[in-house]
Amino acid sequence: MSSPDTPNTRRSGHPLLLVCLGFVLATFTRGAVKEGEAFPKLEPADLKVLTGSAFPETKGKVVLVDFWASWCAPCKASFPILAKLNRELGPKGFVVVAVGIDEKPAAADAFVKKLNPDFPTLHDHAQRLVRRVEVPTMPTSFLLGRDGQVRFIHRGFHGDRTEAELRRQIAELLAQPTP
Repeated sequence: MSSPDTPNTRRSGHPLLLVCLGFVLATFTRGAVKEGEAFPKLEPADLKVLTGSAFPETKGKVVLVDFWASWCAPCKASFPILAKLNRELGPKGFVVVAVGIDEKPAAADAFVKKLNPDFPTLHDHAQRLVRRVEVPTMPTSFLLGRDGQVRFIHRGFHGDRTEAELRRQIAELLAQPTP
C-alpha cells in the first residue's frame, strides 16, 4: 500500500497537468480561422463603428465579414460590389460587415469617408480581431452561414469572378433554413 507521498502517487497527477497545459496552449495558439469553424464574435469593445448608427446585427443572418485596409487597391475596388450585394440581398437576410485594420484611425476614417459605403463598416483599432482570425491577405472575406460558421473564405478580390462566386455562395446559404 502506498502513502500519499510516495513517488507513484505524485507521478499520477502529472498526466492530467500535461493534458490541461496542452489544452491551454492549443487554445492560445489555435491558428487561422478555417472553413467549418465558428467565426469569432464581433465585439463592440474591440471594433469602432465607422458607418451606420449602431453596431451591426448579425444573429441569424448570412454575413460577409470583409477585412480591408486603406492602402489596399483591391479593397477599394471591392467596396462598390459589396455595397451592391448588400443592397440586393439584405432584405433576404444577408449583411456585409467590413472591418478595417489600419493602425492609424485617421487613415481608416478617410478611406470610409471617400468611399461612403452603405453597409456596416468597422475599425479594428487594436487589431485584436485581425490577429485572432489571422487574415492572410488584403482583402480577405469570410462568408458565414446563419449559424455563424465560416462556410467560404475569399482571399483577395478578383472583380467579376469574385462577385459571381459570392452571389452563388450567398444564394446557397440564404436558401438554408435559419437554425
